Amino acid sequence: MRMAERMRDLGTETAFEAAARAKALEATGVDVIHLEIGEPDFDTPVNVREAAKRALDAGWTHYGPALGLPALREAIAADLNARRGLAVDPANVVVTPGAKPIMHYAITALAGPGDEVIYPDPGFPIYESMASFVGARPVPIALSEAHGFRLDVDELRSLVTDRTRLIIFNSPANPTGGVLSRADLEAIAAIAIERDIPVLADEIYGRIVYDGEHISIASLPGMAERTILLDGFSKTFAMTGWRLGFAALPPALVPAFSRLIINSVSCTSAFSQIAAVEALTGPQDAVDAMVEEFRVRRSLIVEGLNALPGVRCQLPSGAFYAFPNVSGTGMTGTEFADRMLYEGGVSVLGGSAFGRVGVDHVRVSYANSQANLRRALERMAEVLSKTPVG
Repeated sequence: MRMAERMRDLGTETAFEAAARAKALEATGVDVIHLEIGEPDFDTPVNVREAAKRALDAGWTHYGPALGLPALREAIAADLNARRGLAVDPANVVVTPGAKPIMHYAITALAGPGDEVIYPDPGFPIYESMASFVGARPVPIALSEAHGFRLDVDELRSLVTDRTRLIIFNSPANPTGGVLSRADLEAIAAIAIERDIPVLADEIYGRIVYDGEHISIASLPGMAERTILLDGFSKTFAMTGWRLGFAALPPALVPAFSRLIINSVSCTSAFSQIAAVEALTGPQDAVDAMVEEFRVRRSLIVEGLNALPGVRCQLPSGAFYAFPNVSGTGMTGTEFADRMLYEGGVSVLGGSAFGRVGVDHVRVSYANSQANLRRALERMAEVLSKTPVG
């Protein structure tokens, strides 16, 4: 079958491919510890699940408004305003099946052939993939280990051209766990305002912060009308399988998103949106407990990784990923990941899955139990003991 040429430019998310390889190995009887998928290992809170059951019994099983149920859009706006110091109007909130559509719609609405989209490297691979898919030129900005995996504002300024249509950043970040400071965000905002460029602020890990506080660029002067704030329920509320994302948009983009939603998915399931209202307005104890457990695991995994020969790892400030440099082992990140899987039964991701800067790194998700993290570290040490490091 002959495919459209644009399909050549559409990438994928390697985490799912790595998970498939690990599961195939498991099917042969090998015990595998999964540290490759960015998914909380906690169950969705009980009150949220109960709300979904009640919604199903109450008949919330039909089409809903394309932009989302009014009750959820209002709850999202209220939560953003209370937690992030914003002044979001519910009319500018859109709800989608997962957060990836927000990336798709933003890039599709703003960029096309000949345009440029600046995105983080290492970063979530869909940024580059979707920019290429719409015919735009993806322009990576390096997030270096030496700079704490925060973008260099001077480099950002040098990358902006008259063709730049969108600046994407992610804080807290996947795969590094890096968090941008207020000064970083103010500098990005100054560039965006000066050059009149919208930003896509991926804040999906905004409530999983260990050091300092999460700051939304949309709260800075002049940025509410230039910021596409992306968030969702997958990470914060352990609702990955529910597929619930949302965005707070500049008013000018709402009609475009509405048309894109209608042309692609029609709407988001109604009963899941009712559950999402409960997630935002109900007790937050489960979220707080999950973040505190991640904090403990963060210390465990970073200390353990730094104890491995040839491995060094910075302490992430947010999300639930460590991004150690493994170049001291004499292996690239991909080689390291392959050996750990097939010799140690530990599934991690080679850093090149997230861009060229990550070639000497691996991403380790510590969204797994403390017991399994300890077992994984023991297995990695055993694999490295078989071959001289360096």
